[in-house]
Amino acid sequence: MDDSSFSGRLKRYAQVTSAMTGLASRLMGEKYLGVTIDRDRHAEDLKNLLGGLKGPLMKVAQFLATVPGALPREYADELLELQSNAPSMGWAFVRRRMASELGLNWLNNFADFQQDATAAASLGQVHKACLTTGEAVACKLQYPNMESVIDADVAQLNLILSLYESFNNALKTEAIREEIEERLREELNYLDEAKNLKIFQEIFRDKLDVHLPKVYEALTTKRLLTMQWLEGNSVLHYCDADSEFRNDIGKKLYQAWYHPFYSYGLIHGDPHPGNYKITEDGQINILDLGCIRSFSGKFVSGVIELYRALQTNDQARAVHAYEIWGFENLNKEIIEIISEWAKLLYEPLLDDRVRLIQSDLKGKVGWETAAKVHDQLSQAGGIRPPKEFVFMDRAAVGIGSVMMRLGVQQNWHQLTEEMIQGFEPTNLEEQKAKVFRLVEAIPG
Repeated sequence: MDDSSFSGRLKRYAQVTSAMTGLASRLMGEKYLGVTIDRDRHAEDLKNLLGGLKGPLMKVAQFLATVPGALPREYADELLELQSNAPSMGWAFVRRRMASELGLNWLNNFADFQQDATAAASLGQVHKACLTTGEAVACKLQYPNMESVIDADVAQLNLILSLYESFNNALKTEAIREEIEERLREELNYLDEAKNLKIFQEIFRDKLDVHLPKVYEALTTKRLLTMQWLEGNSVLHYCDADSEFRNDIGKKLYQAWYHPFYSYGLIHGDPHPGNYKITEDGQINILDLGCIRSFSGKFVSGVIELYRALQTNDQARAVHAYEIWGFENLNKEIIEIISEWAKLLYEPLLDDRVRLIQSDLKGKVGWETAAKVHDQLSQAGGIRPPKEFVFMDRAAVGIGSVMMRLGVQQNWHQLTEEMIQGFEPTNLEEQKAKVFRLVEAIPG
């Protein structure tokens, strides 16, 4: 059985403790003892170590890399690129998993089933297969003992955040910790991911350039997800494509990220470039929806309210927006500090012209601003970000990173205005409820 076992947790603790405490001890030694370390080399080594561990720890690392000031830039740059490079589980595991989920005669469902995995994800690996009806499918199999793995990785998340707070009080990390743990545990149930795929299929039903894979209900369980095989390359495969193509897919990606948010209060919780496959004719195929984050209409209205406040330099309106988001105990100093970070994120949206999402493609200005904000927050006593802030910040940083890598030029202001035109919180809640009802009514 793949339940949460004591031996499994012990093994995982041993693996991840060396990685995370190694990072913490080096950074603290550098800070307090003046020990010089080669940050670039150590950051790359850390990325390789974490990528070699199956499980969600690499997602934890990616989250930390998007929290302003939580990690030095060298580490954040490497961890944002983190992908699993762990060897896939062998054919013996695949046979056992498939038999436990579909029965001993599981292979009778397939005309062909590739023994070697085509991709390794954080919680499972993917095999390409062909059904007896001729359809090409992707079978995602969850790795063994994932509950133990998540228990261990959450413990290490608690450790690294506690160490962070012990020598820096800029951010109170309790809500960050809770949010990441909740989202990680959601991803254990592939039936939930199947539902998420159907939800996003409904959201993009009329968007001809955006596609999500069909789910095969009869061949899907809590630990096995069978879905339509969609072709395409990673977004970053097109970094050297001609500018017209890059600008076009950048526009489609931006809309694919934010249309669900502004219209339904939903966002793809793992906006990694590898989860967006691009076809040669510029179609967008969205994969891996194990985690979606739902926001209230009120929260989304706060995002738009801050955008409007920055447009008009209206501090009172900005304060109202922060309060809608859930920031507490704000004073004039804190407001001025966090507004610096907000201006950096919103700046491309306020500029009504065709442009790069950031003129500084190396991100130097962004990291200098993040470091400045972090230091000032620490001196001011710190803040406790609301839970929702974790995914909003991750999405914004992730999107900006991809657009910078592609060198996309668009009028981000006009794209945003089109999506938020006529926004009403109650309309969003009604749209979300309608989609959920439609999905619940789908047989299977």
